[in-house]
Amino acid sequence: MADEQELAETQQQHWQSTYAAHPGMYGRQPSAPAVHAADVFRTAGVRDVLELGAGHGRDALYFARAGFIVQATDFSPTGLEQLRDAAQAHGVAGQVTTVVHDVRDTLPLPDASVDAVFAHMLLCMALSTKEIHAAVGEIRRVLRPGGILVYTVRHTGDAHYGTGTAHGDDIHEHGGFAVHFFDRALVDALADGWTLDDVHAFEEGDLPRRLWRVTQSLPR
Repeated sequence: MADEQELAETQQQHWQSTYAAHPGMYGRQPSAPAVHAADVFRTAGVRDVLELGAGHGRDALYFARAGFIVQATDFSPTGLEQLRDAAQAHGVAGQVTTVVHDVRDTLPLPDASVDAVFAHMLLCMALSTKEIHAAVGEIRRVLRPGGILVYTVRHTGDAHYGTGTAHGDDIHEHGGFAVHFFDRALVDALADGWTLDDVHAFEEGDLPRRLWRVTQSLPR
């Protein structure tokens, strides 16, 4: 437990310093998963979106510009400050709220209070399998009946899997960033009690990173 806590604190500090040193590090264009998620959400009649691990907000801003009301969380106050500044500059500050939040903690939201949740590479951070299950349990709690979760994770087919500094539980660290690589069994386990609508394999960025984009929904 102490090792898990130490890793979590180290990762938070690393992301804080990274966002401070590289403002807007992922650019202004939305990720491909966010573009897909917006289409899914729009088709389903979603009004509000909770983004977990929003960082400096390229996807949160995209959702806001697409007409959704967005609640954005991250454990980096620096990243969220950049998001608020960008929302103001893009004229969507009224549609975006931000909350500093660690995904290991209970979400500061009532039960059944949001239509959809989006999390791009948040669940594959330095989280134990137990913590990932708890996070998805919290997501389920705050989603309304019929609510949709779209998330992406790096998987065990990624070139970095099994290399770098091993922390156990399929967590490996490269360049200061620790990643929990998902196997398909974990994806299926997280969908227990949900409808698993889609598991889409894709690549992103350098190396390239290999990920799954998972879409799952709750019964109405």
